[in-house]
Amino acid sequence: MTEPSGPESRLAGLQMVNPHLAEGSGSLGRTYVDVPGSGEPLPSDPGPLGVAIDGAGRRHDLAGWLAATYATSLVVVRGGTVVHEWYADGLGPGDLFLGASMTKSALAHLVGDAVAAGDLSLDDPVVDLVPELAGSGWATCTVADVASMTSGVDWVEDHRDPDGPASRLVGAFAGSGGSSRALLTRVGPAEPPGTRFEYCTADSQVLDWVRERATGRTYVEATAAMWRTLGCEHGAVVGTDDEGVAMAGGALAATARDWARVGLHQLAGGEWVELSSRPAYPWLRPGRLPSSISALLGFGMHWWPLDDAGRQVTADGSRGQFCFVDRDREVVVVKTSQWPYADPWADRQYRDLSILGLAAIADADTGTTTSSTTIDREEPS
Repeated sequence: MTEPSGPESRLAGLQMVNPHLAEGSGSLGRTYVDVPGSGEPLPSDPGPLGVAIDGAGRRHDLAGWLAATYATSLVVVRGGTVVHEWYADGLGPGDLFLGASMTKSALAHLVGDAVAAGDLSLDDPVVDLVPELAGSGWATCTVADVASMTSGVDWVEDHRDPDGPASRLVGAFAGSGGSSRALLTRVGPAEPPGTRFEYCTADSQVLDWVRERATGRTYVEATAAMWRTLGCEHGAVVGTDDEGVAMAGGALAATARDWARVGLHQLAGGEWVELSSRPAYPWLRPGRLPSSISALLGFGMHWWPLDDAGRQVTADGSRGQFCFVDRDREVVVVKTSQWPYADPWADRQYRDLSILGLAAIADADTGTTTSSTTIDREEPS
């Protein structure tokens, strides 16, 4: 483990979501761990993108959209080849971008690997693997409940509340320190598992705890193995708490191109959820709308679906971190950003305009260059 001053020159400056931290602190965590990279660059055939994005009462060209959404990088991959790449001034292909809650979608792949290997079942009770949670809100949950964020625990994902559970959890990594897992043992129940979706970073932390117990691999070890499998070109870093536990729900930082490889993994994978004995539940398929649980645009196994058929999904992190995947077109679009966080209404507008643009960029590859979809969704952290 290393003090966080080390990777600052490689990070693009985005802080963890905690407006109560002092400016300049906690950009990754109190400590961090390196994940090595040693792959070859993705094939590249760059060119311009002639795209128009309708949103926020006007039509934006690509440059205007990037500026309006405080973008810091954009990488477009089609058929495994980089066809467009852009970075804000002072940034480049070797810089690491904190994914915030995009980290959750990388975690989904680690869980999928564990299920595919037979180490873990989505039907496993959480406490069978993590008995420390027997007195918590996860006492009667299955792995599927936490993977779909329908655990029913007493949790409010509000990072603007300095005394709320979400702020306390982030504080274990980037603030006052302490044991993040000890905090989880004190989270109680609120509703029966499987009855309602509620965005909950604590579910992600429990999901990784379960995965770690099932496989014997820490988050860092499992991510390093995935990095090798994906052939990631550069190393990554992971924020950890004082006990070395990774923030699997929000502290993976990687280059934009390597984030795109996470999206390419989504194109090739996803079948693992069908191994559950509850295939009738729609949220068990990545990218499917969990309409029986939520009226909002859905959440499918730690990826966000953008259509009922699950052909377009995105990883989505606070302040504009996206890994957008269009399965039919084999397009992956990574966009990182640093938009202001203080105003929740502005935050939502930036997010919606970003997703309109991501869809338009995917459409541009087929000759359709506008997008004006209205989006109603839960806001991730």
